[in-house]
Amino acid sequence: MLKLDNGNITNNLKADFPILNQDIYPGKPLIYLDSAASSQKPQSVIDAMMDYYLHYNSNIHRGIHALAEKATAAYEDSREKIAKFINAPSAELCIFTRNTTESMNLVIFSWGKKHLQAGDVVILTEMEHHSNLVPWHILQAEIPIQLEFIPVLEDGTLDMDGYRKLLKLEPKVVAFMQMSNVLGTINPAREIIRLAHEAGAITILDGAQSVPHMPVDVVDLDVDFLAFSGHKMLGPTGIGILYGKRALLKDMPPIFGGGDMIKTVALRSFTVNDLPHKFEAGTPSIAEGIAMGAAIDYLQQVGMDQIEKYEQAIVTYGFNKIKEIDEVKLFGTQTHDRGAVFSFALDGIHPHDVAQLLDREGIAVRAGHHCAMPLHKKYNLPASTRASFYLYNDKHDFDALCAGIKKVITIFK
Repeated sequence: MLKLDNGNITNNLKADFPILNQDIYPGKPLIYLDSAASSQKPQSVIDAMMDYYLHYNSNIHRGIHALAEKATAAYEDSREKIAKFINAPSAELCIFTRNTTESMNLVIFSWGKKHLQAGDVVILTEMEHHSNLVPWHILQAEIPIQLEFIPVLEDGTLDMDGYRKLLKLEPKVVAFMQMSNVLGTINPAREIIRLAHEAGAITILDGAQSVPHMPVDVVDLDVDFLAFSGHKMLGPTGIGILYGKRALLKDMPPIFGGGDMIKTVALRSFTVNDLPHKFEAGTPSIAEGIAMGAAIDYLQQVGMDQIEKYEQAIVTYGFNKIKEIDEVKLFGTQTHDRGAVFSFALDGIHPHDVAQLLDREGIAVRAGHHCAMPLHKKYNLPASTRASFYLYNDKHDFDALCAGIKKVITIFK
């Protein structure tokens, strides 16, 4: 249960996550603040994977024996759960991939190669993760498209007036992240998508950071494509989702060939399978797909509305605590309507040193550019330290973070 009464930001969920119940060093309990990179897994998710391997390990879709039928049913049941989780009209519109990055690449190199021509405009933002930058650069080397970027303002929000000016270029695509993995900014996705559609563009939404932390409804957003990963939302690594509107997915050619994505094969031709299988070549990550369904079960049991509210309380509490430390420079919006991601710098102390010293206190944070080098360049930073919170964290973890930062400052002074 997540508790918010009278500002008491605590929970009793940590017991569900075996990895959190340990001392990372003698007398230093693990305080995990790196969920923006990858979340921890509850026992129920671990059990789901173990149950598959112990009791019905088999390949799916083509087998007719008992193990294969049980594995297929469990795998496709997870797809149904995922579809309901994001309110997709049909489970067949949810393609299993390895992660958000592969989902983005699938759209860019399938839909993009078919529909984009030299000179076509694609609008991104200055805060994008590399998975929504590098594939476009690769495509640009083959098709000389024009990349334009919505500016990020000093407070970490998008320049929406600048976006409206870019839309006058009549873009074919607007691709952006719903929540920044560096700044915690929650972008106005519905408005960005509406304006893009009015300009005749399709939209691709990177939901890697948003889907685990807030309700995301693809019908309400009217988004054309949504990409997200299992490992950031209590699920295993190696499993992700690409949601797409039916007409767009049916029009897209497959980019991987092999088993399961075909109906028939001849020596000189083949016919492609129906959705979603046309994009799922070869044996998939079966155990991971099944366990992602277990992660969905856990999140829905807690409640996505409750998780969002709880994390906003952590943000409010965190701002009040960390602002007491004069040496800390926080990046991103200072309002409370944002994700529980805190990227910061300490003057004269390298982020890697900060992370290493915090680690000695049992506090796991991330240091680096967080796969957002252009954004760090905009802030004239080679790197930053990032503490990211999830439903298993509470105010005591933030207290420990602040105490650790003060200790780092004292050491360097």
